Amino acid sequence: MMRPTDRIFLIGARGAGKTTVASLLADRLGWRMVDADAEIERQTGCSIRSIFEREGESGFRQLEAETLRRLASFSRAVIATGGGVVVRPENRELLRRSGLVVWLRAEPEVLWRRMDTDPRTAEQRPALTSLGGLEEMQSIVAQRSKWYSECASLTIDTSARSPQDVAQMILEFLARTANEPH
Repeated sequence: MMRPTDRIFLIGARGAGKTTVASLLADRLGWRMVDADAEIERQTGCSIRSIFEREGESGFRQLEAETLRRLASFSRAVIATGGGVVVRPENRELLRRSGLVVWLRAEPEVLWRRMDTDPRTAEQRPALTSLGGLEEMQSIVAQRSKWYSECASLTIDTSARSPQDVAQMILEFLARTANEPH
């Protein structure tokens, strides 16, 4: 049973719509929207890609965990997390106990198509495996799905839904759970 929350975390793979949906949802709720990756870039003055190149994935994951701990204290916030935030068990635990966690999922082919048409992908986002392209996305989704599922109180397939529809579904979920006995 969900308790009322003033913090919503959107999790899921790259291209699932986390940042777009977070912005729409925050606007509708009158809350602030925070993109965790943008926060890391702002704090370090570097792109995610350059952090990966300079510090490796483990260095980036440490920055990501520190940022998540800080964001988990925000009130009235919709937080778009990085796609790999669920890799660390302590992050999954923090997400579960800190607010409503919504997994925005989509088929790997849809995710890859969205990323392939996003100009930020090449310049800001690092390769996550040696596979590249659709194969990389399939591998990442297969690896992380169990962790996304472990964290989420709500899962929405964004493959064929507009960001506006996804935001509305989350609002409806919030309205339903607000009326449940606690």
